[in-house]
Amino acid sequence: MTPTGRPLTLSEMADELEEEKMHEMERIISKSTFGHLMDGHVTYDTAPALKEKHPGKYFLMGADPRLPPMPEKPTLVDYFRHRFASTAHLLQSANHALKTGQPEKVIMACLVHDIAVVSFIRCDHGYWGAQMIEPYVSEEVSWAVRMHQALRFFPDDDVGYGYPDLYKSLFGPDYQPEPYILEDYKRARAHKWYMTSRLICVNDIYAFDPNTKVNLDDFVDIIGRNFRQPKEGLGLDSSPSAHMWRSILWPTRFL
Repeated sequence: MTPTGRPLTLSEMADELEEEKMHEMERIISKSTFGHLMDGHVTYDTAPALKEKHPGKYFLMGADPRLPPMPEKPTLVDYFRHRFASTAHLLQSANHALKTGQPEKVIMACLVHDIAVVSFIRCDHGYWGAQMIEPYVSEEVSWAVRMHQALRFFPDDDVGYGYPDLYKSLFGPDYQPEPYILEDYKRARAHKWYMTSRLICVNDIYAFDPNTKVNLDDFVDIIGRNFRQPKEGLGLDSSPSAHMWRSILWPTRFL
């Protein structure tokens, strides 16, 4: 119950449980501003307020003990195994591309096309995902991942891709993509790598079967040939997107 006697909502009950667990931790674990925004609150955790709630404790500046531990030098495969919330859709997409004889660049693009969704954010996930992988894959693969964000909303009868029925059920029959999506679609449609990105969409729509199991091990060699693993560990190198991987590696580090 709240101080006014009102029953707690499910969200408030979850917050209370999280707060209770926080007091059991050795370090203070903060929540990002974006995390608060996703809960509908325009606020952020301040150091003085958190120190007052947790006297005598220091802020977490490393790995979150609630998450699976990562190796000292993590690879993309380690992120698949220990940080991605679900890999079923990615693996099914890549597996369909493999079985239909697509080149490795397409299989690799399918394997990573939605990594932003499963590790970071849904909104504009194609753009985020492309930025995450850009230093480590070919320019064609990162471009294809970026542009699938727009292409998936537009049919291409020549390759048998129609507007997905799933989108009608998710967004409504009258949904229209924003102007920036339309403009990117037009640019992509005329690009030399259009088909690579379009094949992400083609393999995407066959990859939502809850009964289909695909093993990540089947793609380790393809990853090895098409993903430039930094020797320091993914996220611990000096690439322009390494900080994005570190944020997934240590999502609750205070600074």
